[in-house]
Amino acid sequence: MSIQPIKDGIRSHVRIDFYGNVHKRLRGTDADKRYATEVEVLKVLEQRGCPYVPKVIEEHPEENYFVSTNCGMPAPHIPKERADQLFAALERDYGVRHLDAEPRNITYSDKLARFCIIDFELAEILPFPTPSEDASQPAANI
Repeated sequence: MSIQPIKDGIRSHVRIDFYGNVHKRLRGTDADKRYATEVEVLKVLEQRGCPYVPKVIEEHPEENYFVSTNCGMPAPHIPKERADQLFAALERDYGVRHLDAEPRNITYSDKLARFCIIDFELAEILPFPTPSEDASQPAANI
């Protein structure tokens, strides 16, 4: 199986396999805690129906390693203001606060035809938001 390296930093090693799945191995300071946080957050977001984040396919906690679906390519030219809107929508609609809310954690998925959010090793799960009574329409596809 061919693996394409994407990122090889002090905090993680990320590769894309032949099928397009993302292989992420966390390392460095608190790798086990960051691994547990990311996997838990991704599972909560899947349960809450968030369509624009990776989905966990495999878990290997003893190795701080997991495999997830792919959310597209980096979006290096996204303005900070636009990225901030995406992170705010994630918190408002799905109850997850991304604690590294930077444009580098935004991708664009041709398959979904939208921006997506990645890298949840630093994130906080909040209570699931309940729709307000005056919200007559679902959140816009940001």
